[in-house]
Amino acid sequence: MTSDSRELANTQYAYGQAAFERGSYREAVEFFEQAVKLAAASTALGGEIQTWLVNAYSAVGRDADAIALCQVLARHPDLDTRKQGKNLLYILQAPQLKRPTNWTIQIPDLNELSTDGAQNSGASSHSPVAKSKPRPRPKAKPPAIDPSQINTQDNGFLWAALAGVGLVLGGLLWLS
Repeated sequence: MTSDSRELANTQYAYGQAAFERGSYREAVEFFEQAVKLAAASTALGGEIQTWLVNAYSAVGRDADAIALCQVLARHPDLDTRKQGKNLLYILQAPQLKRPTNWTIQIPDLNELSTDGAQNSGASSHSPVAKSKPRPRPKAKPPAIDPSQINTQDNGFLWAALAGVGLVLGGLLWLS
C-alpha cells in the first residue's frame, strides 16, 4: 500500500466518520467502502474502517451485510479488531426483544414529502418556513454582594491549619 493510497484512505475514513456522526449514514457507508478499498483490509487501519462500516451498515438497515462483515472481522489478524468484530457480531445476532407499543413513539415516514413541503397524496398550500438565526439571549449578571453582609470574623481555621502543618513538619524533622 503506497503512502498516497494510505492518505486517501485516511481522508475517506475521516469523511465517513464525520458523515456518520452527523447522521448521514448512507453517505458514511459510501465513504467507508471507498476507504476499505484503498486501505489494506488486514491492517489495523483497515480493520478499524471496517468496524465503522459495520455500524454504518447497521444504521441504514443492511443487517445482513453488517453480520457478514463482522464474521470476516472475527478472523482479522489484528487482535483488537478481532475482539470488536466478535462483540459486534454477538450484538447483531442477539434476539430482538418485544417491546410494548406504549414504550415507543411512531415517527411518520417523511420520505413521502416532496421538496416543496406538499405531500404526494394531496396538495398542501403550506410552504416551508425559512430558518432564522436564534437571537442571542442577554446574559444575566449575578447580583452584587453587599459588603456589610460578609462575615469577616476570624473563625480560627487558619491558626488550626498552621498548627497542623507545624506538627507534621516537626514530626518529619524529628524522625529524620
